[in-house]
Amino acid sequence: MLRWSPGACVTAEYALTACNGGRSEVIAMASDPPGPGDCPEDTDDVLRVGQGRTACVRNFVEPHPGAPGGGGGLLRSGDCVSLDGRELPCSGPGWYGRAIALATDQDACPPGTLDTLEAGSQVVCLGRGGQVLDRGACVARPPADVTARSALVRVPCDDPRAWAKVLAFTTSPEDCPRRSGHYLRAARGYRPVTCLYVASG
Repeated sequence: MLRWSPGACVTAEYALTACNGGRSEVIAMASDPPGPGDCPEDTDDVLRVGQGRTACVRNFVEPHPGAPGGGGGLLRSGDCVSLDGRELPCSGPGWYGRAIALATDQDACPPGTLDTLEAGSQVVCLGRGGQVLDRGACVARPPADVTARSALVRVPCDDPRAWAKVLAFTTSPEDCPRRSGHYLRAARGYRPVTCLYVASG
């Protein structure tokens, strides 16, 4: 009798099968939803199997979407995420930033964190890449009612749409560099004040 347990095999349609016809193997069982560390790091997908349980599965052959940046499996360092905290393949469009760590709160993020996003009970600490702003990045003119840093659109500095350059991130406008003529204060977020030097009118 087939049952959900480590070593069981799964079809491409996520049904249990004899192992001579499977695409993936169950490598661990966990609670629903899995807690941090409940599934091995090389998990490609997490399947809800009922009765408060999930199966952590790994494909027998590539692709391995659970690899860092692959767009599936467990959210971890190296993965790319959308603004709502969903993991997306780094090779595709639509992702906002790349995770450098996962933390319990934004104050626990490591040095090098440029922005954060909430993903369930975790905080995703974001580094360089995607639309995440860094010092020296240029942005297009935002809508008048911008309240989130993520609403600023990063553009090349030689692009005609380039409106301002990011000088610094601070917790208070008073801490912005002297030549910063504008700033954006986010309603909430990591280093909530973005100090801007407006390069065009």
